[in-house]
Formats: sequence, structure tokens, C-alpha cells
Amino acid sequence: MSEDGTNINLSETLFVKHKQAKETSALTQYMPSNIEFLQKKKQSEGFSWYRNVRRLQWVWQGVNPIEQEEVLSRIASSTHSRTDDDWLDTVMGYHNGNWTFEWTRLGMKHQKTASVLEGDAAAEELFKASLCFSIAGYPHLKNDNLALQAQVLANKAYSEAAKLTNYIVKQLDFTYQNRKFSGYLHLTNTDKPHPVVIVSAGLDSLQTDMWRLFRDYLAKHDIAMLTIDMPSIGQSSQWPLTEDTSCLHQAVINQLTDIPWVDHFCIGLIGFRFGGNAMVRLSFLEQEKVKACVAIGAPLHDVWTSPTKLKQMPKMYLDILASRLGKEAVDIDSLSGQLKAWSLKTQGFLSSRRTKVPILALGLEGDPVSPHSDNQLAAIFSQGGKAKQIKSKTISQGYEQSLDLAIKWLQEELCR
Repeated sequence: MSEDGTNINLSETLFVKHKQAKETSALTQYMPSNIEFLQKKKQSEGFSWYRNVRRLQWVWQGVNPIEQEEVLSRIASSTHSRTDDDWLDTVMGYHNGNWTFEWTRLGMKHQKTASVLEGDAAAEELFKASLCFSIAGYPHLKNDNLALQAQVLANKAYSEAAKLTNYIVKQLDFTYQNRKFSGYLHLTNTDKPHPVVIVSAGLDSLQTDMWRLFRDYLAKHDIAMLTIDMPSIGQSSQWPLTEDTSCLHQAVINQLTDIPWVDHFCIGLIGFRFGGNAMVRLSFLEQEKVKACVAIGAPLHDVWTSPTKLKQMPKMYLDILASRLGKEAVDIDSLSGQLKAWSLKTQGFLSSRRTKVPILALGLEGDPVSPHSDNQLAAIFSQGGKAKQIKSKTISQGYEQSLDLAIKWLQEELCR
């Protein structure tokens, strides 16, 4: 395994050109007619952070809660100048207090720990480092140079962890429109072909964030996990996001027959957030190949067809949507008009014909992005489908409940 010095040098080399890189919250340009609306919105919301700080989700994924609070307090207490004084995480320049700098520093701490360990213990530290580097780049906007460098570190740490873990992790190349993109296949062993679940996250996280889902849930049932980034992010960033949200996952399904370690008659899908939109869509397009689908907190229809709800989204989410569509200067009204095409009902999927694929659509109670009505649509238009609202006091409890339900569902449906 490479010495810690090499990794530190890599991170210094990557970031050196970007000491004064433009800060994330200032990257997305809006039309002059939108500026007053955004100012009023910011004042009325009164958020202290530009980013949606996902404390519980990140802890669930593997970040130590005490270390997380230390990072956030260093960012919050920084005396360096900010792009926006109202938002704590907008410290400019790559130094103390900057979001990317502080999370990268935590990732390097875990890399350093890994360098004195061996085998699975070293791998687990590297998976933690990869997660920290990924959060350093969150929410992964296009043209965010610091985030792109953090992504390089996340992928490198994940690849190193993959070599050391007791499990088998293979990086696979797939092709779409004559261009390649990568996914990670996770297996307990290569003795026989395994049922496989294709997993996709939202528009603001990377496929390398999914390690715990495999280790703590799928591996226990001998189910393989194949992760793919959504179009416009991570390994799939060369394609802009269009209403054909499932195009890359569909390409993967059609290339699975070439992979000897998976049972391509036994394919399941799990989609978190926007990944759930793609997975539900795929359940209609590939009914003969997909056995079961789980969508968790997926925006399927409601939010895309309501300009009012879209305007209520925090600025970070508006920035993400604009970034994924490759927009240079954003007009919120025309953006909301364009996003209507992302509704699966508008596309004709959740309106008349049913899919043979049983879909379990899960949502947390009161979720504005994925209301119960969306999940009910998915359940109604799939044979044996089910919509379930998770009543939970905390998101992390909700996550545990959702995943327990999801894995049980997949186990029962996958190889009937």
C-alpha cells in the first residue's frame, strides 16, 4: 500500500492550482431578474449553511459523528472571508475553514491510519477516507474545481480499499453512445454467479458513498451490488442529465450478460432520491430483465410539475439541477418549465400501463420532494407494487427501517 506521504503529496498537487478557486455557492449564475427572488428567499429561510448538511445520513454511511462535528465547527468558526457572510460553509480559497479543505483533511487522517494497518482494517479506513473526500466535493457541481479534485481522491481511496478488503470489488467499464463509464461490482465471492442489485444515488452524491449498503445489508444475503453514477456526475459526468434518466442503467443491464459473476436472470434495482426516478423508469423499460425495484425518497412526479414547490427548494438544490442540465445562466421560471419533462407521469409511465416489475416505493413522512402520492403512483402502476411511508423521528432511523424493508423485499422478489 502506498505510504501516507504519497497521498498527501497527491492532495497537495491536486489542490495547489486552486488555492483561490471560486467558492461553490457562487458558481451558478442566475439571470438578473432572479437575483431579488434569491435574496428574499435566503432571508426568509434563514439557513446558516449553503449546503444541506446531512449529518445523520453521513454518520449512517460511515462518518464518525464526533469527527464530523469537529469538521463542521472548524468551518463555522473560520475567520477567513466568505462568499456570503450568512452562510458558514462559503469560506473562499483552499485553506482552513473551507468546506473542501476541512473534509479533505479528515479523509487524509483516515488514509494515514490505513497506512499503518493491514487487510480489512486498512480497507475500512480507506472506505471512510473515500467517503470524506466525496463529502469534500459535495454537492459536486460542474466547474467546481476543488470538488473535482476531491472526487479524484475519493476514487483513488476507494480503489485502494477495494484491493485490501476481504470482499471482492471490481471496477467495470460499460459503454454508452460509444463512450465508456465505470461502475463498481461488489461480491462476497466469485464461486458462482450471484443475484445482483444495481444501486444508484441522487444527483449530489457519488457511487463510492454506497459501501455500507453492501457490507451491512446485501453481502449478508450473498447479493452482489453494482453501483453506477447518475448521468452528469462522477464517472458519468460526460453526459448531461435529460428526461431519459435511466439511459446509463439501461445500457448496463444490456451489458450484464458479459459479466460471469452475476446472474443476469436475477437483477434488482435500488434508487435513492433522484436515482429512484431512474430506477422506477427502468422498471417499465426493462420489464423482462428486472425482477424487483426499490425507490427510496424518489421524486417521481409532484415536485417536477409544481413551479411553486420547485421555487421552495434551497438554493443548493436549484444550483444542482441547473448544473446537471449544463445551464450557463439560469432563469428559474424556464428551469421549472424544462423540469416538467422529468415527471414519469408526464412521460407516460405512471399513467396508463402497468409494469410487471414489483416496485416498493418508500418515503419518509412529510418529505416535500417525495410525497406519499408519488410513491402511491409507483405502487399502483406496478404488479404487486407497494407504497410505504416511514414514520420516523430521525432520518437515520428512517434509513435503517427503509433498508431493512428494501432488502427483505428484494430477497423475496429477486429469484422467484
